[in-house]
Amino acid sequence: RGAASGGRPRRREPVCRGSHALPLLPPLATRSYPAPPKARDGPPLTQTLRHLIWTVPNYARPVARVAPMQVAVEDMAGVQNPVGLFDPMGLATSGNDETLLWFRAAELKHSRVTMLATAGWLVNSAGVFFPGDLTHGTKFSDLGSKPLEAWAAVPFAGKFQILLFAGCVEFFSEVKKPHYMKGGPMGLQCDPLGIYENMTPEMRKTRMNRELANGRLAMIGIMSFIAAAKVPGSVPAIPAAFDI
Repeated sequence: RGAASGGRPRRREPVCRGSHALPLLPPLATRSYPAPPKARDGPPLTQTLRHLIWTVPNYARPVARVAPMQVAVEDMAGVQNPVGLFDPMGLATSGNDETLLWFRAAELKHSRVTMLATAGWLVNSAGVFFPGDLTHGTKFSDLGSKPLEAWAAVPFAGKFQILLFAGCVEFFSEVKKPHYMKGGPMGLQCDPLGIYENMTPEMRKTRMNRELANGRLAMIGIMSFIAAAKVPGSVPAIPAAFDI
């Protein structure tokens, strides 16, 4: 009933259409939620409405994305003497924080893979092999001491297993929560002895600097080995007489 009929005027509730009212609310990641209201005296309907007034603004909205942590490339591990920050193309500032963390995760991943590849190349070239058979009728020593030719001699099933294992490592490192682009750890963590957890922040940064420095050198090293094996004499540091 309206005021003209002598009744109590009806209160017009504000109507929010679409999502125009959402920008007025603070982001979910930065909001602090109050505790639910305590029970007070009054009719049950009043208590229910009071609970809904508290609940709807806090939980009815879609879940917003959690903002990534603020990252300064100058403060990241890997910026060390004698080069310092080496980014002539400005890739570190070409995107947002998530882009920078993706670049770092890719660098760390390639560093670890190439360190294994470089060490494996040197061990294989030195004629050191695993004992036993790679497959029925094929020993590890039968693959030879030239890494590229040894890889070509690996049966298809062996190559498939290697690639499948690498794919599984990649998959499980990407599905971890929180994701590394949201500030989570990069790669699969393998520290059964808890050595990293017992380090001071200074020791951790020193170890990370060493890992990145060795990884960057290994990336250059494995590319040099492959180039020298494919084109003899193409790498001055590796003489053509040195058969790799």
